[in-house]
Amino acid sequence: MRGLRKGVLGVALAAAVVMGAGGSAGAVGAKTGPEADLSHHGHASLWDGRLGVWLVSENHGPSDLAQATVRLAFSEPMAGGRELPPACLWSSDRVVSCRTGELRAVGGVGELALDLRTAGLPDELTVDITTAWRDGVADRNPRNDRHRVLVLATGDPYVF
Repeated sequence: MRGLRKGVLGVALAAAVVMGAGGSAGAVGAKTGPEADLSHHGHASLWDGRLGVWLVSENHGPSDLAQATVRLAFSEPMAGGRELPPACLWSSDRVVSCRTGELRAVGGVGELALDLRTAGLPDELTVDITTAWRDGVADRNPRNDRHRVLVLATGDPYVF
């Protein structure tokens, strides 16, 4: 009986190794598609119930990026009725989603400026900036396209 258990365990381990090797090969194959290194940088300022966000999106390559979507989420609700740039839309009273436009490899830049009003007069808020969509292009360095910024109501620019 002990020999049978060892045999079954050996077959199971061998199968796991083979399956794992196949999974690795699949993962490597998946990484061979188009790749771009998208980054978002800029600053945010809060004063008298107004929030300004200035954002630059860049593609460090190696492939061109036809389109991406950046998501800006706020810890405080924004007041309604504010016009957004044509590339942006409200997802909720705390979230704005914006298209970057085409970003060419190694140097493609998209700029965005938001002038928003908060629903109240917060002393501070946070802005979470993330890439929500990359048109199927892989990004092996997602650290530079995700930021959380604490913005105090001082009017000072808080850089990310």
